[in-house]
Amino acid sequence: MRMLYAAKSITVGDHPHFSLFGLTVDTDIALSTVLAVIVIVVMGARLRAKMTDGVPGKFQLIWEILVFDIVGDLVQSALGDKGKRFIPLGVTVFVFVLVSNWIGFLPTAMHPGQSGEILPAPTSDVNLPLALALFVIVWVHIESLRARRIGGYFKHYTKPYGVLTPMNLIEEATKPITLTLRLFGNLFSGGLMIVVVAALAAKAIGPFEVIWKPFDLAIGVIQAYIFMLLTIIYLDMATSHEEVHEEKHEKKKKIKGNAVLETSQ
Repeated sequence: MRMLYAAKSITVGDHPHFSLFGLTVDTDIALSTVLAVIVIVVMGARLRAKMTDGVPGKFQLIWEILVFDIVGDLVQSALGDKGKRFIPLGVTVFVFVLVSNWIGFLPTAMHPGQSGEILPAPTSDVNLPLALALFVIVWVHIESLRARRIGGYFKHYTKPYGVLTPMNLIEEATKPITLTLRLFGNLFSGGLMIVVVAALAAKAIGPFEVIWKPFDLAIGVIQAYIFMLLTIIYLDMATSHEEVHEEKHEKKKKIKGNAVLETSQ
């Protein structure tokens, strides 16, 4: 009986909603997303008020580690000096996804295991991860066009061989899907575990939730980092010039060949 109850309790995309200009808006997801934005704005305002060129406080130190040591080093290693302008994007993506993930840690369910969260993690609903993924992919293609121009942009889909063009196009089309499912699947699974165990062992839900929630926090950090990492990797792939690398490789071959000829003579 408890297994049947668990099956009935598991729902995907079932939210209180209202219509706005013909669109269906999930009330709880919209509220939790607004809460995430408010939290980020408040943190930014506090950081600006407390910022100093002297000895930084703990809050400023955390931000400096994030900007310079985590995102900055990653962008520098992937994109070099040209990638400095992408550091704000990487930081924004990481912080927004992290805060959105961690909102699910708040105990807002009236009856844990039986009723849904009043403020669920926005990323546990497929719509927000999909919107984020589309935002990132559109930005990636804009940067690719800017770096390669129109001719180079279409030419890179024929690399390394023209016959692989359909595969390259399929790969590009699946990128937003993989980004979406990676984030949504991991966050949704956390809530799913609590619902299942609550239905199977109602008396143990309290201790289980206390144990499981810290794992949710860790998963939230990992998923935010992975989303940001993939964003930087996609930007690196989109702005690299295959032709430039090939020309440099050919020049190195010629230089080595000339050196060998001169030595033999």
